[in-house]
Amino acid sequence: MRATTIHAARDIRFTEVPDPSITEPTDAVVRVLAGCVCGSDLWNYRGENEITPGATIGHECIGEVVEIGADVRDFKVGDHVVVPFCHSDNTCPHCRAGFQSACVHGGFTVSGQGELARVTQADGSLVRVEGGINASNRAALLTLSDVMPTGWHAAVSAGVRPGATVVVVGDGAVGLCGVLAASTMGAEKIIALSRHESRQKIARVFGATHVVAERGKEANEIVKEITSGVGADAVLECVGTDAAIQTAFAVARPGSTVGFVGVPHGVELPVRRMFQKNVGLRGGMAPVRAYLPDLLRRVEAGELDPSPVFDMILPMDQVAEGYAAMDERRAVKVLLEP
Repeated sequence: MRATTIHAARDIRFTEVPDPSITEPTDAVVRVLAGCVCGSDLWNYRGENEITPGATIGHECIGEVVEIGADVRDFKVGDHVVVPFCHSDNTCPHCRAGFQSACVHGGFTVSGQGELARVTQADGSLVRVEGGINASNRAALLTLSDVMPTGWHAAVSAGVRPGATVVVVGDGAVGLCGVLAASTMGAEKIIALSRHESRQKIARVFGATHVVAERGKEANEIVKEITSGVGADAVLECVGTDAAIQTAFAVARPGSTVGFVGVPHGVELPVRRMFQKNVGLRGGMAPVRAYLPDLLRRVEAGELDPSPVFDMILPMDQVAEGYAAMDERRAVKVLLEP
């Protein structure tokens, strides 16, 4: 098959690689009907993470089951499915507690930007799309593989409640989905931190009541003014840098919680402030499978539409341009067509 591979910083190629195969009887192989580039992929693209030259990359996809292992009971060849980026058996103690991203038999999608992807623990991971995947619903469904559940996890972790004041730090696809999650959960005031006009527009469509373009201390002061000096009831940190974490805790009111889902790089927690203000931290890698059935129902019912986060569509063999566009902030999120 052809798939996206990474060879060095900013060296993305679409090349021939071996087809994924059934390795364990609980596996399935999915033909990718749509994939995408994730903001977290940019850490590798920029050389911030260790790179294995020639490794496939891409963890978000939706598709059609083309092969199943002998122990797969709940899916058949031809089923259209959403593939969570983190796989799980959905039965281990951690899964039963709602943290499928820490499954003791877990795995990850590693060729979502390719023609085929292997899914470990297929019965516990995959979620069937009963009406099928088509051109009209694929973008919204594709967000359910990662970014929408991750934004939702940030809001759940931060304890967003009806009537709450919420600050969202980060205007990438996850941050924008965090805005949508907070709005769906009934937050009354949603403050999106964003310097980019195109992203600000999406944030407002998703329910942001205020947009703050400033950074650092300036942003903190503006949030303080908007909240009448109180601060946010819940903060969603969707970036993963130290600056984002410091901002998140600076705008959080005493007794609130910061929900963090940005992959941390170089972060130092302000533990003294957390102690003095009783501000908590909760979150981490999103247990996508925990949220998927409910989010899928909402999308299929027309209650939730995260598709505007995709503002560029490219053929998969132009994936290198997709990475460059996201790296250069010319695109929020790039959808890749086979």
